[in-house]
Amino acid sequence: MKHLKKYILLTTVIFAFLSCSSDDENRVANNVTLEFSNTFNETPLVLGDASSSTATINTSDAGQVHHFSELKYVISNIRLIKANGDEIPYNINDLDNGATVVDQSKPETLNYVLNEIPVGDYTEIKFGLGVRSDLNNLDEVSFPTFYNNAGANDTQMHWEWGTGYRFTKIEGFYDTDNKELSFHSGSTLEGEEGNYTQGVDAYRDITLELPTTATVGSNAPIISIKADFDYLLSGYSHTITLVSTEDISNNATPSAHTATEMEKFVDNIGGNGTTDLSGMFSVTSVEN
Repeated sequence: MKHLKKYILLTTVIFAFLSCSSDDENRVANNVTLEFSNTFNETPLVLGDASSSTATINTSDAGQVHHFSELKYVISNIRLIKANGDEIPYNINDLDNGATVVDQSKPETLNYVLNEIPVGDYTEIKFGLGVRSDLNNLDEVSFPTFYNNAGANDTQMHWEWGTGYRFTKIEGFYDTDNKELSFHSGSTLEGEEGNYTQGVDAYRDITLELPTTATVGSNAPIISIKADFDYLLSGYSHTITLVSTEDISNNATPSAHTATEMEKFVDNIGGNGTTDLSGMFSVTSVEN
């Protein structure tokens, strides 16, 4: 009888343990914070006007000095990848709750909290630089929060002439005489209203391996992501020298730059989608 009682007790404990383990695997556990830092190489980026003595000055591979007065970009379509390969999407079809505008002038936008992430060990993160084509239509009704955040006067991530969002907005100065630099990226459409087709697709899907496993459970990990804007002119895909002449090749001034030229800069900071899937981004640390 004693052996039977011990057997029943042991069976009950094992069943309870398995039930708890199953519950732990499926329950929503904790937050994950994406902490963005914008740099030129290893130097934290400081914005400044043309006469600024404190702005971070960078020199490109082509020897061109430049600095920024404004820096904004859209992050969306976030997915966390478990060690077993399972992909956990985070509100990927909901711009209000799954996308953000990172604005260097607003420190509060440099930390983006992912809520209610399932328990697990995560070894990789994927996200979009910009907005996928199926969501890139300035839908104020479906996504009023993101629409308003992106369209605020001090953000201006709507195109004045188009139906989609700006994905990246950079203003600044280049060369020793501080000529104006103005780079705005975003997908383009071709054709006539009511019969548009995709033109240049400026959306880029970023894939980053984590240097340390992010363990979600009792921990709420912080994933530190660096965006190195040295890549704008000195990326894997192109070494770019800015010009301000009528020859608009490599032009990034307020006057003109074509969609084809824009794509060079996008390939540098967002990767070319084939041989480069990380662009300017890297994960510098994971804090569990």
